[in-house]
Amino acid sequence: MSTRRFAAPDDPALDQLYAEVAEADLQPLWTQEGLMPGAPPITDVAHLWKWKTLRGLAESSGSLVPIDRGGDRRVLSLSNPGLGGLPFATTTLWGAVQYLGPGEVAPAHHHTPAALRFVLEGEGVWTLVDGDPVSMSPGDLVLTPSWRWHEHHNPGDTPMLWFDGLDIPMVRALDAVFFEDGPDEMTNRAVDPVSSAEQWYAGAPGLVPVAGPGGAAAPPAHSPLLAYRWAGTDQALTAQLAATGRSDAAVRFTDPTSGRDVMPTLRCEMHRLLPGPRTPSTRRTGSSVWVTFRGAARAVVDGRAFELEAGDMLAVPSWTGFDLEAHEPTDLFRVCDTPVLEALGLYRENTLDRHQDVS
Repeated sequence: MSTRRFAAPDDPALDQLYAEVAEADLQPLWTQEGLMPGAPPITDVAHLWKWKTLRGLAESSGSLVPIDRGGDRRVLSLSNPGLGGLPFATTTLWGAVQYLGPGEVAPAHHHTPAALRFVLEGEGVWTLVDGDPVSMSPGDLVLTPSWRWHEHHNPGDTPMLWFDGLDIPMVRALDAVFFEDGPDEMTNRAVDPVSSAEQWYAGAPGLVPVAGPGGAAAPPAHSPLLAYRWAGTDQALTAQLAATGRSDAAVRFTDPTSGRDVMPTLRCEMHRLLPGPRTPSTRRTGSSVWVTFRGAARAVVDGRAFELEAGDMLAVPSWTGFDLEAHEPTDLFRVCDTPVLEALGLYRENTLDRHQDVS
């Protein structure tokens, strides 16, 4: 039989123990509350940024702020109201609208956070990614993977606006953010009709080179294809709707050489909805940002309804019920952190028994 005598809650010896524990930079587990909750303690909130506001402020910044101020980019980042003023769309994702005016060049730099561009408006802009010029048009998804040099050029006479998606909050939490400016001299060349990456990896569905431009070298962790064109995305969604007869279709952008996600930390999808029933209400671990490319729909996030129009951007936190209903044919781009959760064995998803009541 044990002869130990446990201290009473008001025992001075217990107070002395806690003082000594704190002095040693320790904390007793038995006093911790909320360390292992029954469900994730979400801090970011569902939030909608309207395109009318985004575009107006981006256009104003284009006339007032030079391109060389603020990280060489004219970017308005989505700041989730639940994150205390941080410039993050969700706890793991950066989202933003970038504006590049006529004749402007955003100079070269690279960084460890991975980035993507989903083009919303404008023509004629091109991005140079490690020396490969990639043209940009509305509906295109353009990748600038981790630590790849990139610069943006607008040789035309009209502005371009696009959505920027990055994994900055995630990489920052891992203390792995690095950044370097590129050389002062700018590349001055006309964009090639087709980027080198597309010549190698976008020849035809299901076909990839036996040996890529680097020969038999180990493949990169990201997709070697840097541009996914709207024409191909549109065709795939149209074909899927015809094949299923449903009112909703979705495709995932993948590495053509492996079938994996385009980047290790980011999953990209395109969804098409026709007017019809609401999609099932689903909860998923991991957060996402939805960008309305065209059309009009209603999203319901944990009982809150959000009316979506072309250009609108919606943050959806982890483990919140989510469904969609189209008012007219609608296309939506989605970026999420699912690849990381899957790699760590932390991804979880369930479909609710019924639709959420809308408040």
